[in-house]
Amino acid sequence: MSELTENSHLQSNIKMPVIRGEIALIVIILINSLGVVLMLYSGSGISAISSVPYAFSLVFPKIAPYLFSFLVGFAFSEMLDIHEMWINALPTALEYRVVYFVISYLLICLGIALSNRCGLPIIPTDLFPRELADITKIKYSRIKIGFDVTCLAITALMTCIILGHLDGLGIGTILAAFTMGKVIGMIGDQMDRHVRFESFMTKRSA
Repeated sequence: MSELTENSHLQSNIKMPVIRGEIALIVIILINSLGVVLMLYSGSGISAISSVPYAFSLVFPKIAPYLFSFLVGFAFSEMLDIHEMWINALPTALEYRVVYFVISYLLICLGIALSNRCGLPIIPTDLFPRELADITKIKYSRIKIGFDVTCLAITALMTCIILGHLDGLGIGTILAAFTMGKVIGMIGDQMDRHVRFESFMTKRSA
């Protein structure tokens, strides 16, 4: 019975619409960069992820794909600069800032959910929780929340010690750190039910 169920699951996956991972990666860079800039513009604080965990790549036997993730990170940073060129044209009233935060929050969650499924190396701050969840077999949402809260604590500690006060952290930062992992997991579950992703790195069965 279990084998029959597994075969049925595999057949349903084959019938799902396919989204190319390469296209998904372009969408990820566009919407995540917009989400980060919009969250900053909302005045609710910076994203919880404030540092790049570079050292983790040393534990993997195949380094090249992970080095590629830093190229993706470079493209991401360039898109941040582009969005910052026009973002100041938006109104800054409080009600608008609340809308900006909600939109940015959802964009970032959608972008990271796509990142986890595109089948390609992604920016290191998104790659680390994904790979750690895969290695440890711990639920992604738990890894993501733990990672974001750790980054939040490190950022708070560094700014307090070096600057003498908290800097760049707001209510939005705290809210995102404690909830994004769960929301990303929910969005990802919906994606898994309706589409599948393939890229040039996807292992194809004969």
